[in-house]
Amino acid sequence: MSLGTKGSSSSGFENTSPPEDYLNKINEVRTLLGPLIGKSSEYCSDAAITRYLAARNGHVKKATKMLKETLKWRTQYKPREIRWEEIAREAETGKIYRSNYTDKYGRPVLVMRPSCQNTKSPKGQIRFLVYCMENAILNLPDNQEQMVWLIDFHGFNMSHLSIKVSRETAHVLQEHYPERLGLAILYNPPKIFEPFWKMVKPFLEPKTCNKVKFVYSDDNVSKKILEDIFDMEQLEVAFGGENSDSSFNFEKYAERMREDDLKFYGNTPVSSTSAHFTNSDSEVSDTEMKRLDDIPDEKIKNGTS
Repeated sequence: MSLGTKGSSSSGFENTSPPEDYLNKINEVRTLLGPLIGKSSEYCSDAAITRYLAARNGHVKKATKMLKETLKWRTQYKPREIRWEEIAREAETGKIYRSNYTDKYGRPVLVMRPSCQNTKSPKGQIRFLVYCMENAILNLPDNQEQMVWLIDFHGFNMSHLSIKVSRETAHVLQEHYPERLGLAILYNPPKIFEPFWKMVKPFLEPKTCNKVKFVYSDDNVSKKILEDIFDMEQLEVAFGGENSDSSFNFEKYAERMREDDLKFYGNTPVSSTSAHFTNSDSEVSDTEMKRLDDIPDEKIKNGTS
């Protein structure tokens, strides 16, 4: 992530250790937030606060406000209460899935195929994306905070994309998953994608745009990006790799995700909308939510709490 260190290479890999001058800022953010209880403290680790600081260019008060909004969002949206059975319909075509390989830096890889879009509900599509993000994060190795996106444009046409969903996607990812994206590789995007990219780009932070790389199978220079970050023997054939056994299989993937749900969440049933959970099951308790609401933005602005 960008923390005032040297720019990242084409691999998008950056040292995730907080620079020395961030250590004091992390403590300042904690002071502004006040005591944290329950699961809210889990989302306010040093690494997490560092990501929010990076997203706000080291500005303590802006980072604190952003983190506070994420804690509220997690209370209301309950991303850790989404289970495979709720979003399985969205996953049937393999439009987004976590690959069974990582890049050379151990980063999880989310494969995306816009041409495999199979639903019309923006709400369902965003909820599926959030599930995939949470699953990738839970599968991060130690000392790694980021993931890679591989976006395959085979069979793509403009009917597969929605400005509304793209705008909401950008909002959720940038506001609540800052600095989680290490690199996004757009593989063989057609010419008709360029106008859409121009429309979407203004919704993205400049540092996010810098992580987007266009790779073409007939361009050896851009293909080197893949060679730099992937073991080509593991990378699937669709992206120019040598692995013919890594293509998407819904039944096998469903089994993987159910196993992950059980591993990370236990044998806890969740309704299709997560609406029937008790207050005690919430990611951030109602008591903590009220305390966060009681910290006026003005106090954060003034640096007091």
